[in-house]
Amino acid sequence: MGREATMRRILDAGIVAVVRSESPDALAKVVRALADGGVLAAEVTFTVPDALDVIREVRRELGDTIALGAGTVLDPETARAALLAGAEYIVSPTLNFEVIRLCRRYDKAVMPGAFTPTEILAAWEAGADVVKVFPADVGGPAYLKAIRGPLPQIRLMPTGGVDLDTAESFLKAGACCLGVGSALVDPKAIAAGEFEKIRELASRYVGIVRRHRGQG
Repeated sequence: MGREATMRRILDAGIVAVVRSESPDALAKVVRALADGGVLAAEVTFTVPDALDVIREVRRELGDTIALGAGTVLDPETARAALLAGAEYIVSPTLNFEVIRLCRRYDKAVMPGAFTPTEILAAWEAGADVVKVFPADVGGPAYLKAIRGPLPQIRLMPTGGVDLDTAESFLKAGACCLGVGSALVDPKAIAAGEFEKIRELASRYVGIVRRHRGQG
């Protein structure tokens, strides 16, 4: 799938689940639970052991059901490996221009991390499809709104500190979508195999997005 089609799926979804766990076991089931709850975009982070194998497994078991990405990508070598394993987009906590160039070369979406106005603009001008504002909990929705003032053309995805209490505020502040980690992909639920809890959480986040957009 090309960059534009992937971005349409991500922006339509409104939520990008950050799948992070100390164990790779059962993460395909976690992603399926997210999809069953309506969260149709998820990134498997490279902090997960054997992350490439997890990406391959999720792609094999879920196919195109979900927009599958790779997260915590710090260099172009890792980005290329993730794309070859089946990731459709790359997410990073930091700004690496070589990662952006590689993704544009292969027509894949890329969402680098940045925080200051200078970093955010640099990422956008370098070709980022969305700029991941991280850690978003430092400034909260007010900071995102302040950034949007002079830089309204830049798509911003706050990540870090996005939960059921803050999600709507970030959307009102101008977020194009939300990166949600442990507040959605609950480590305790993963460890206990409570996939229904993850599905229910996913449904609640999707409900927040839909209500904000006047869709439900």
